[in-house]
Amino acid sequence: MKKKKDTTVARSTQQPRNAGSKPAAPNAAAAELSELRPGQSVELLKELHIVTREGRLNQDSRRKLKQVYHLFNFIEPLLTELSTPDGGPTLADHGAGKSYLGFILYDLYFKALGRGHIYGVETRTELVEKSRALAHQLAFERMSFLNVSVAESTAAGQLPERIDVVTALHACDTATDDALAFGLQKHARAMVLVPCCQAEMAACLRQGKALQLARTPLAELWRHPLHTRELGSQVTNVLRCLYLEASGYQVTVTELVGWEHSMKNELIIARYTGQRKRSAAERLRAILEEFGLDKALGARFGLDPQVDSVPGATAAAPL
Repeated sequence: MKKKKDTTVARSTQQPRNAGSKPAAPNAAAAELSELRPGQSVELLKELHIVTREGRLNQDSRRKLKQVYHLFNFIEPLLTELSTPDGGPTLADHGAGKSYLGFILYDLYFKALGRGHIYGVETRTELVEKSRALAHQLAFERMSFLNVSVAESTAAGQLPERIDVVTALHACDTATDDALAFGLQKHARAMVLVPCCQAEMAACLRQGKALQLARTPLAELWRHPLHTRELGSQVTNVLRCLYLEASGYQVTVTELVGWEHSMKNELIIARYTGQRKRSAAERLRAILEEFGLDKALGARFGLDPQVDSVPGATAAAPL
């Protein structure tokens, strides 16, 4: 029988553990803050309640910050390209909410640049007042906040006639379309849009039952309410892209962040080239007619139902 090894001596010769000599645990707050971009003001993030007073990031804040940072990666090159020594760039942020995007853009880009202006557009009075107070507190002098809707902002006297970049991060329902129309009217050189919930198209599909296709197998695409909503959102974003292309913009569609961070994840980036695509106009009209929505929604996408014209032809375009 194999003898059991005696480990008594081995144990007795081991050095006693000294709790005080254990390596110090990493500073959790410092590790979390290492995720911030270089030059990012921690004090700003505390005021925005993205970072706690103890210097911590919770999971929701981390997710929100990741979205804004990822969007910043797309916007920064556009701002640099459009900036001139004489002024600019100017940026209008629609559906600004608490202005996370605007404040972080100013902190990371506009502050050091020393020129340019950010305009936040938001309907909730209390959020506008808080943003104004925070901008004053931080001496972010080239930030303005308008207490108007996206649709009303086009005629707002506080805004210049031209805006270089238009953004809309999760502007609900038709607010994204209003931001797009604003961009056309203000001769925007670039638009960066992240659409949110979109109910208008779904309502039209339900109301008219998309008569053109009601007796075809394609009607199954919107038979269930959930599918109607998702199809409506998908078709709306396709029409938005075609509208932009028909109005002289080059369009890229990609993901904002991973789907685990946000279900409303489609990012539309449009840069003005001046080359209006007639084929995009024709396809836009064809899709609306196919779904029987040309009369209900044609005007929203620059179409006159009575005239076979190119969308955006009557809209003001950048020079």
